[in-house]
Amino acid sequence: MEPSVVKKSFLDFETPIAELENKIEELRYVQTESAVDISAEINQLAKKSQQLTKDIYSDLTPWQITKIARHTERPYTLDYVSDIFSHFVELHGDRHFADDLSIIGGLARFNGTPCMVIGQQKGRDTKERGLRNFGMSKPEGYRKALRLMKTAEKFKLPVFTFVDTPGAYPGIDAEERSQSEAIGRNIFEMAQLEVPIIVTIIGEGGSGGALAISVGDQVLMLQYAVYSVISPEGCASILWKTSERAQEAADALGITAHRLKALGVIDKIVNEPVGGAHRDPRQMASFLKRALNDAFRQVSDLKIPELLDRRYARLQGYGRFTDTKPAK
Repeated sequence: MEPSVVKKSFLDFETPIAELENKIEELRYVQTESAVDISAEINQLAKKSQQLTKDIYSDLTPWQITKIARHTERPYTLDYVSDIFSHFVELHGDRHFADDLSIIGGLARFNGTPCMVIGQQKGRDTKERGLRNFGMSKPEGYRKALRLMKTAEKFKLPVFTFVDTPGAYPGIDAEERSQSEAIGRNIFEMAQLEVPIIVTIIGEGGSGGALAISVGDQVLMLQYAVYSVISPEGCASILWKTSERAQEAADALGITAHRLKALGVIDKIVNEPVGGAHRDPRQMASFLKRALNDAFRQVSDLKIPELLDRRYARLQGYGRFTDTKPAK
């Protein structure tokens, strides 16, 4: 299907763009149904729409970026796997309890190099979202990820992880199977895994659910992704007893790529196409592949002791604070 005929969905702050795009579609329909050539008018409106999109996206609030990160048309892990990697073979199960479909993983090749790919998958339609639990993993998901990482270590394969989750699943059954232990174990094991680990936050990076697969030697983050200790809604519910102040919480949390880069939490921001990754998934995959290649080159030749020392120092160095004197 051609990109021009794909039905686009727009967020609330994109209403002016939506109106222009609808006008362009109407003119394209008129041109196909009549002999009148109005291609010049269409091209002019298309340029205006492109410029308007650039203007709106140049001044986004953290809450608007959160909405983009959650966009239902945004590329997910499997989209990037198919566009960036080759020879992907999915592996299933944690060998303890079950196969959690919210986390996918398997063997693949990156530019010809054998590797292990692991990532969170939200699901496109209602049925798949249910099967994948909206990208919220249970303990068996994190244990599956750990099993695959240990397999990669055994065969000296680099690990690529893709983070996209609102957070770990908070249900009673997950707690019964030791959700916090599974997350903590993954962080502990990833800190000392003797192969390179490249992490990319592609959508939402929510709380411990994200941390469980995001300890790495290089951490990349897409321009309109978010990465936070808690969702804005969750933060607002705790602080102000209402999720309606989520926008205020998003401003305070520092969840955007540029803020996290300044804090040293991530290493590189991967630019997205105009209007976000969902507007041109193929171009986004091309941008990300180039960034992954650069990140992998930086760590692929390091000796294991140096790799582990750098990774541990990086993990321990998260965050910034200012020491202030109490008022007299």
